[in-house]
Amino acid sequence: MYRSHTCGELRPSSIGQTVTLSGWLQKSRDLGGMTFIDLRDRYGITQLAFNMDEDAKVCEEARKLGREFVLQIEGEVIERSSKNTKIPTGEIEIRVSKITVLNGSKTPPFTIENETDGGDEIRAQYRYLDLRRNPVQQKLLLRNKVALETRKYLDTLGFLDVETPILIKSTPEGARDFVVPSRMNEGEFYALPQSPQTFKQLLMVSGFDRYYQIVKCFRDEDLRADRQPEFTQIDCEMAFVEQEDILTTFEGMIQHLFSEVRGVELDATFPRMTYAEAMEKYGSDKPDIRFALEFVDLNSAAKGKGFGIFDEAEQVLAINAQDCAGYTRKQLDKLTDWVKRPQIGAKGMIYLKCNEDGTYKSSVDKFYSQENLAEWAQVANAKPGDLLLVLSGDLEKVRKQMGELRLHMGDELGLRNPNVFKPLWVIDFPLLEWDEETNRYHAMHHPFTSPKPEDMNLIDTDPGKVRANAYDLAMNGVELGGGSIRIHDRELQARMFDLLGFSKEEAEAQFGFLMSAFEYGAPPHGGLAFGLDRLVATMDGAESIRDYIAFPKNNRGRDVMIDAPSPLNEEQMKELGIKKL
Repeated sequence: MYRSHTCGELRPSSIGQTVTLSGWLQKSRDLGGMTFIDLRDRYGITQLAFNMDEDAKVCEEARKLGREFVLQIEGEVIERSSKNTKIPTGEIEIRVSKITVLNGSKTPPFTIENETDGGDEIRAQYRYLDLRRNPVQQKLLLRNKVALETRKYLDTLGFLDVETPILIKSTPEGARDFVVPSRMNEGEFYALPQSPQTFKQLLMVSGFDRYYQIVKCFRDEDLRADRQPEFTQIDCEMAFVEQEDILTTFEGMIQHLFSEVRGVELDATFPRMTYAEAMEKYGSDKPDIRFALEFVDLNSAAKGKGFGIFDEAEQVLAINAQDCAGYTRKQLDKLTDWVKRPQIGAKGMIYLKCNEDGTYKSSVDKFYSQENLAEWAQVANAKPGDLLLVLSGDLEKVRKQMGELRLHMGDELGLRNPNVFKPLWVIDFPLLEWDEETNRYHAMHHPFTSPKPEDMNLIDTDPGKVRANAYDLAMNGVELGGGSIRIHDRELQARMFDLLGFSKEEAEAQFGFLMSAFEYGAPPHGGLAFGLDRLVATMDGAESIRDYIAFPKNNRGRDVMIDAPSPLNEEQMKELGIKKL
């Protein structure tokens, strides 16, 4: 037996017991006649005490040990004279009588403590060491608990966990596929699934009316803090349901997770907002509604006064930063530089200070009278002491830019509390979006999303105005998941492929199996998928998902620990029928 207890288990009630512990040496302190060692495992830290007067041999052995040595010790639990209230085991220590080195260790490249001196790259290279740190372990423990509670909740509602294939057929929609060459079928390739979409629809056709899977998905796309090339979905589908059934079911799941995992009680019913309203008010289809700063349309008040930048703009938008009129010129210049960064793309920013004495100060004073500026303030419902920040330009671009500025101001003003959680269903997305480069429509979600029944008459005459039977769940500015009611009729699915520019032959080659299945009694069905990584990170008040994945990739899609991706040797290339460029 390597241990009788873990390093986080012992308490004052154990005083007098003889115990065996195993773990890693985190820290050693040599005080002359006494030596103390912090022994760590994933459950906690226990202090070990060595006394030269009581057992010089064991004490000398302890002094020779280095950081991250793997140790087994035996000894008696005693009361700690200098107690540490910051750790659960801080009232006791072990008077060690025997110490065994189970394995030595090189000096690690960074300190394996809560606050480490290791940068991102070095910690990624030695991820197996970074995973020993308590903050990282706690993130993975949180992920485990969320996954476990998800399974519990869905099981109580009769959902069946069904695995779907990883080696599938490449399809032309969505992000780029990762492809896998087939040795047995030279010149042909599998694709790794971007989602189990068509398979879960086939399960509905098969009569499994409630499916879920916590499943790996793969997308070859540019990376960022909340995106990885391989990620995990909580993937769900239901038959014989309408949109309201799905929203209610998964509101319940999110409420259950927050209650059981975080001890946070969310609202009984999540608010709903149409896509059009979300874009008009927040410039985002995943708005952060923890704070206001809604967009104000200044077109009527600001245009037509001889200021060319506004007069030529399709849209003039403002946000009202309340009680911020005290911003200095330096702070305003810094904000202007921020919106002019390439990532945001604005050409500049106009401000309006509503002074406490009832006057107004703006960066465009020479174009607007005090009466004109008072009209701006009235439209924006601004009071003395408030600050208007104004951007202008093409409608879609300025909404996006103002949306980024809104979030930035939310951060600056401390309005985005990571311990406050505000869920929101965004509904009524457009079914299609026009792509100027390809000169055709693309599905905003995917080609299997059904149109709103009341918009069916527009499919042939004005397809751009057709709304989708689709919905996303946003929280704190993050899209946690999304889904739709699916098309379950072959004729409508064929019409959808036609709108998306597929020839009949292409549609049959890519999705003939699904179209055929629809001819054998496909039930009405729909579902959604949550990003498990994003959900866990959001629940923990974090923006990056990487620390919630045991072995993540960096922003270039590389695993620097195992050095992947890497070249194949010539024999492997030949066997797969692949030629070097």
